[in-house]
Amino acid sequence: VEVAGPGFVNFRLDPTWLHEVIGQVIDAGADYGRSTTGADRRVMVEYVSANPTGPVHAGHARGATYGDSLARLLAFTGHDVSEEFYVNDRGVQMQTFAASLAARKAGEEPPDGGYQGAYIAEWAAQMPEDADPLEWGEAHAIADQRRVLGMLGISFDTWFSERAMVATGAIDATLADLRERDMVEERDGAVWLRSTVFGDDKDRVLVKSDGEFTYLLPDIAYHRDKFARDFDLVINVWGADHHGYVPRMKAAIQALGHDPDDLEVVITQLVRLEQGGKEVKISKRSGDLITLEDLIDEVGADAVRLTYLLQSVDSPQTVDLDLVVSQSNENPVFYVQMANARIASIGRVAAERGIERHPLDDADLSLLTEERELEVLRQLFVLPDVVELAARERAPHKVTTWVRELAAAVHGFYHDCPILSPDTPEDLRQARWWLAESAGVGLRVGLGLLGVSTPDTM
Repeated sequence: VEVAGPGFVNFRLDPTWLHEVIGQVIDAGADYGRSTTGADRRVMVEYVSANPTGPVHAGHARGATYGDSLARLLAFTGHDVSEEFYVNDRGVQMQTFAASLAARKAGEEPPDGGYQGAYIAEWAAQMPEDADPLEWGEAHAIADQRRVLGMLGISFDTWFSERAMVATGAIDATLADLRERDMVEERDGAVWLRSTVFGDDKDRVLVKSDGEFTYLLPDIAYHRDKFARDFDLVINVWGADHHGYVPRMKAAIQALGHDPDDLEVVITQLVRLEQGGKEVKISKRSGDLITLEDLIDEVGADAVRLTYLLQSVDSPQTVDLDLVVSQSNENPVFYVQMANARIASIGRVAAERGIERHPLDDADLSLLTEERELEVLRQLFVLPDVVELAARERAPHKVTTWVRELAAAVHGFYHDCPILSPDTPEDLRQARWWLAESAGVGLRVGLGLLGVSTPDTM
């Protein structure tokens, strides 16, 4: 404490206040940073939700990794989380997909506007002669999507079929519900949702004059089903092309009697893939397709996850595939995992040299006063706050940023503060060793929330 001129007193914390963090981290272990702020609030996170007309492609990776990591964050902060994949298995695109499979099976070209991808020919060759192309194709596509997403450590509690929902009479029940609430009206032979009542720029057609319902009506029925399952909050992760769809969906759930804040929509912006300095195009219909499986095979699951979680999903992203596979400090995946590997190596080398680690209670942590040591401690200290912020703002990339900052602090500490060197005094060695151990716990917690592994060797 010091007097700083008339009327001011400066207080400074002694560096030892940070030393308590080591004990907190070691005691909590994998639960360090976990909280109950979610208070068991039931949350559904719906993401990916690709049409079952082909394999998941590289363009789905951003929403997939984001949705899964968001679910991990919410669960870590005490929410009761359910993850759902909405299977868009009804409509023209499914008929076109089935016709394309049937044509390839017969040795013919797909119909105009059909699917031209090489996978169509591959799947058609696997399809039994007597199989129904629509049923077999959907089941095969879903199985393939489930398998490839599993390669990223992503699984869903529910795969919700649009076609099955419609078959239950959910469409008529939804319309009846909206009519009872005076939220629809008939005009020009069509049925309209009065969405302008809730701020939409115009009313929306639900049933066309020919009796066919629009794509909006099943979506409303689906969200009606979500809230009927007693979720307190529904989070949808949609692609950039759905941006204009948000106001009408918000209006629709208000028309059903729900608070618009009970639905959150996260829009993921587009990702540009580059290799050799050139953009790599993705198109399922034309056949220019980089499947997610191809991407995982090329760079690895950890690299896919961490790379797509480097920045906020509300900004466009460019991914340099050449950089992602490089083993250099410019590659964030390599850089972070190497920090963990360095920490793990301390125990192995110590065992080879016959050096033992003493109990934490016997370590003199007050010896940790070097700036490199204190920086590791500061990073560990803020992790619980980072987790809370990332969950509250639906921003897993904040955890990625923290992990990279901790990794940088670990690399600096490892370089400047030797642990096993013969020149390091024993009491300082023990303190530094426990600091390294706590940093390893922090890295495992952070990377676990991102769904990235922590290899002990690189």
